[in-house]
Amino acid sequence: MRGEAPFHGPTGDSTTITRLWARPPAVPEPGYNRIMSAYPEAVFLKSAHQPSQFVPDEGMEVAFAGRSNAGKSSAINLIVGRRQFARVSRTPGRTQLVNFFVLDERVPGGRRLVDLPGYGFARVPVKVQRHWRALMDGYFAQRRSLTGVVVIVDVRRGLLDLDRQMLAWADAAGCAAHVLLTKADKLSRGAGAGVLQAARRELGRSAGVQLFSALDRTGLEEARLALESLMPVPVATLAGDDALTQQ
Repeated sequence: MRGEAPFHGPTGDSTTITRLWARPPAVPEPGYNRIMSAYPEAVFLKSAHQPSQFVPDEGMEVAFAGRSNAGKSSAINLIVGRRQFARVSRTPGRTQLVNFFVLDERVPGGRRLVDLPGYGFARVPVKVQRHWRALMDGYFAQRRSLTGVVVIVDVRRGLLDLDRQMLAWADAAGCAAHVLLTKADKLSRGAGAGVLQAARRELGRSAGVQLFSALDRTGLEEARLALESLMPVPVATLAGDDALTQQ
């Protein structure tokens, strides 16, 4: 199944979309020198504009959500260790698609990463905002395979109302949550620590929170560990992996 699912985006031109996703970047992206892919089997599955287009609700999936321009795509790309794995939109907030990726097949039904559409972009029409809310309502109400949510927050802005709404959706769905305070390289060490401390005070034990930078890789290993903890592989599978490695 991997690599064979058609793209169901708004253009309808699957050939053009395939070339777009396969094209190597003209300029190396920050943070990728000497980084091996953490998920070498990862591949794009499909995009969904409506809940009826979601992939089968099986296995495990972790959703990434965040305000437009908070650095969600860059965070996903660095954590997965794949250049342009998640495409950066040229029109922030306009692409109202839920993008599904399979990371590996280490559990029955596979483990997926789900890139949710960005939110909070002021220039988005009211119609698009309503579609986003209906899409999010449908996603969080339906997905039994959802095991965790990673919320991307620009460290310079801190937690805002829509970020809190996303965390509330995760809580209502019974999912663990983790917050990435992105673009940590834009603040001094002291200022970043202050934002982190404030977020920890507000969130308490309801969600994990850390500093992160796609530019200088701050918090990369912590973020990868958080992702793994949100979609844990059964102990028996891990034991089998270790046995294969030792052969």
